[in-house]
Amino acid sequence: MTSLRTLFAGCLLLAGTTPAIGETVYKCTGANGAVTYQDAPCPRAQKQQSIQLVDRQPAPTPAPPPAPAASDVATAPPAAPAPTAPLPVLYQCQRATDGKTYLSRNGDPQPYQAPFGVLGAVQTPLASVYGPGGGGGASAPELNRGKVTSGLVANNYVWVQDVCRALGPQETCEALQDEYDENEHKLKQAFKSEQAPFEKREAELQAQLRDCGG
Repeated sequence: MTSLRTLFAGCLLLAGTTPAIGETVYKCTGANGAVTYQDAPCPRAQKQQSIQLVDRQPAPTPAPPPAPAASDVATAPPAAPAPTAPLPVLYQCQRATDGKTYLSRNGDPQPYQAPFGVLGAVQTPLASVYGPGGGGGASAPELNRGKVTSGLVANNYVWVQDVCRALGPQETCEALQDEYDENEHKLKQAFKSEQAPFEKREAELQAQLRDCGG
């Protein structure tokens, strides 16, 4: 048999520190009023009172909620593709005066005056300008559209017009890339206050080059 203080203190200690008790303790009161606590029933001559210790077993930890299915997980929408711009129509033109080529967005450039003596550069016989032998040379025929468009003007100038042809898609992309590289060079060399037009042109060329697959 265990003494009152020892057993009761031990029961309280166990009740406060062990995760699960679930035991019955008996309070025994003798004829002389002495009280004892024990874990076995009291003798017949003593008054008995059973005490059920409180189960201090912690509540079970709830299971975590199931992970959402992959289809339920919110996914960020894909980034919008960078805008593209249709390829411009570019022309390669040949100057009637010296045969050199240049790029243009105008396939039908305006005629202009040029000294008559330089027209040999377009590989057109000068005699054709004067017409058949013995002619007066007052008017001149067309020179195959890198051409003279009318007769001689004052001081031996003539009206000429450059010949142009439209570029194909691949040629256009190459021309745009060359222009982009040149624009980037100018942008890097420009002062801060001068960069706005180059930056605007850069954005335009980037949009057009995306249609080239670049």
